[in-house]
Formats: sequence, C-alpha cells, structure tokens
Amino acid sequence: MIPRLLLLLALLPAALHVDAASSDLSRWERSLVTLEVNRQGYNHIQPWTRRSQTFQKSGVVIDKRSILTTADQMNDLLLVRIQKGGRGKWFSGKLLWIDYHANLALVTCEEDEFWDGMRPASLMSKIPLSGEARILRWREGKIDARKMEINRARVQVGRQTFIDLMHLELNGEAQGVGWGDPVIDGSRIIGLMEEQESGGALAVPSPFIRSILEAREKEDYPGLGFFNFYWQRAENPETLQALKLENTDHGVIVIQPLAKLGEESVLKQKDVILKIDGYEIGPEGDYQDPIYGRIMLEALGSRNRFAGDKVPMTIWRDGKLMEIEYELPKAEFEEEMIPDELFDQEPEYLIAGGFVFQPLTVPYLKSWGGDWQRRAPFRLAYLKQAIPTEKQEAIVILSLVLPDPYNLGYQDIRALIVRRINGRKIVHLEDVETALKSPQDGFHIIEFAQGDSPGKIVLDAGDLSNATERVLSRYGINNDRLIHRGQ
Repeated sequence: MIPRLLLLLALLPAALHVDAASSDLSRWERSLVTLEVNRQGYNHIQPWTRRSQTFQKSGVVIDKRSILTTADQMNDLLLVRIQKGGRGKWFSGKLLWIDYHANLALVTCEEDEFWDGMRPASLMSKIPLSGEARILRWREGKIDARKMEINRARVQVGRQTFIDLMHLELNGEAQGVGWGDPVIDGSRIIGLMEEQESGGALAVPSPFIRSILEAREKEDYPGLGFFNFYWQRAENPETLQALKLENTDHGVIVIQPLAKLGEESVLKQKDVILKIDGYEIGPEGDYQDPIYGRIMLEALGSRNRFAGDKVPMTIWRDGKLMEIEYELPKAEFEEEMIPDELFDQEPEYLIAGGFVFQPLTVPYLKSWGGDWQRRAPFRLAYLKQAIPTEKQEAIVILSLVLPDPYNLGYQDIRALIVRRINGRKIVHLEDVETALKSPQDGFHIIEFAQGDSPGKIVLDAGDLSNATERVLSRYGINNDRLIHRGQ
C-alpha cells in the first residue's frame, strides 16, 4: 500500500503541471481561429494561365470584430472562410485591411453568430528576449502548443517586402507550424509566425504589430518607410582621419545615398551618421533599443516611424557636425526596376506571332524555384540589383516563343532583354505595342541587349496578325495581351 501511495505522490506534480498547461491553453480557445484562404494563382512563365489555390493559416481575435493574421497568401484573394473552436461550421470572412510590407492583415466576419463567446487577445508592448514561448494553432480539434526558445531580436528583409524589418528569432522544432500562428508568453501574444528556418522560426514581434495597428487607426495610414542608403562601418582609423573625424567610437559611413526618381537624398556620400532619432549609432551599425537590445540601425526606419516622417539625424560632413532631417520614402514595389512582388494584379504580357513579351519581375524569376538567384539566367537575376533611372525605369524581356511556322528557327530562344523594336527604345510593354504598329520597310526588327544571342531577329510584318491569331487558337489563349496602362 505504501509503495503505491508513494508512486501516486510522485506523479502528482506532473499531473498538476498538465492540468495547469491545459487550463492555460483553454483561454485561447475563444481567441484562436483557423482561416481558409482561396486565392488566384498565376503561372509567370505562361502569364495567361490561372489556377485557384487554397491555404489554411491561423488568425487571432484582437478586438470585438477584428481578426489579426499575416499577409501571407492573402493577395489576389477570392474567398476567405473562418472557423472557431477548431472544428464545425465555417463562416464567411471579409478582408478589412492589409499591409504587405508589414506582413499584417485584418479579417472580419459579418455574421453575429461567429462572435458569440469570442474573446480578444492582447499584444505585449514589451517582449522577452529569452526564455520559453509557445506557438499555437488548431490541430484536429485541439490547440497544439509548440514549445520554442526565444533566442534574440534581429533585423532582416521581411518576407513580403524588400525593406529590413524587426523579427523575433525562435529556436526549436518548427515543423508543422504555419503562417499567422500566434507566439505567446503566458496569456499574451509576443509575435505572429512569419516563416520557418533551419533550427527554428521567425516571428513578427508584437511591439511592431501594435505600432502598425495604432497608426492604421488614424485617418490616413501612410504605410512603411525605410532608409534608402548603403553604409559601411566607421572603424578604420585612416578613413576617419581622412574624414577629419577622430577620437570617436561610434557612427557609420554613407557609401551610397539613394533617392526615388526626380528626388535627391539629403544624405551625401562620405557622411558619417552618428545619431538617428536620438539613438547613438555604434561603429558596427547598431544601437541600443529599449525593447530589443542591441539591434541594427535599419530598425529605426520602422520603429514607430512611417513613410513621410522626418527622422532627425546627427551627421559629420566636411569636418563639421550637422543636424539634418531624413524623410522616409514610402516602400512601394512600383518604384523598383525589377519589382519584388505583383500583389493583387494579373501579370502583364503581350503575344505577337508566338513571341511572348513580359516585364522582368521577381515573380517571373522565381519560376526557376526557391534558389532562383543561382538557377535563373544570370544576366536577368543580376538585374535585380539595378536602380531605376530616368532613361530606364523597367525591363521588358522576350520570355519564350510559342512554336508556329511564322517563328520557325526562333522557337528555342527565351529570356532575352529587349532593347529596341523597329528603332523604338523598349522600357514598358506599351512601347512594344506602339513599336509593332510601325514596321520598317515591311519588317519588324527586334533588337536584344548586347551579349544576348541572337542579337536581333527580323520578321515579316505582313504575316504577324495572322500568325498571332493562329497561335492563340492553337494554344487555347483567350487574349493576345494584358497591359496595366498608365502605371
């Protein structure tokens, strides 16, 4: 009898721990939901094709009628449904708001029945940078809580943008966790799952989320801004001496200030940035953040700051200390020569005689797979680094050729940069359309970038229209072009 009693006493703490954990998770049953997202997908190699895609992800109720999730897979949305309690009825949802750069979205449900019994969760304003956290999601009618270790905060390019943003790094087994899963510390949210990585995961931290949601409550949410310049460490004594700046242990050197077309940066090459928004910048480009600890300076571009905000900077220029204001440019995919994303718009194309013309975009390059930087044609992938100029805002390519007697001998060429058609410089698809209206002596002459092979092709202008109709019919393509005009 006594040995059995001792065994029960030994098991009691474990049982109490399980009950406590179960009780702790039960509060999330009225906050955590599953989203079923149906969206339009595109094949960027054959941009006229469409396919419906369905994904499931998590969301969390944050006020009386709003559900917070990430922007992942919410683009080109056709339908969203919401399920509460991990099982049962699916309710029709509606996208309220989305910011792709911040990777955040809000969804609602207009059916009062859905909101019965639901309880908003809270977002932590200051998060722990170590210790244990849990990632929650519904799985087979029960809340699955994945234990993770908080490693650190770090700055890196966001999943849905080209700008650097704050992230929370988690260590542990992240297999099976998904987009929008809340990361919790006890009863409050410290982040939303953004992506898995080797040995762990990255989350959008809750202080950043709070700042975005608070800004959205204002009438005109400006969107995120960013620091549009490149810098290097200010740690070489000879470099500092040449800049007439000695006896300093902080600051970074601007090596390339950038600006949007038609604008000029307030920063100049060889400026030394000593402070940003009152924070002293260390020689490695970091600063001491009151929430995140030592973190890279790019975080200050979105730390309670937005596009159009004027951020005070202390700089060293031409041997003098100066105070300037840096206006944060808005993060916009349209401003890039090679756009990173094409959210909520169909890919553009123009087909002429089986020759398929497209703007060069990252979604097109991603057709070569996750390792597209190495697998895509080098000359195209390298252009991702290009900065738009007044003479060259964008790039048009001949992406492929749909075989037809009209293009016999050219059917194997693809992924070539188009420079001129019939003597007209090509920057946008509208230029292709216009140029094809003006053949030269009965021929269309298409010239490609230097180094591409062939360097140019010559086509009979008289047969182009018939060949195009024949190609559309043969390959089951409804329209010979889709162009977003006026962009």
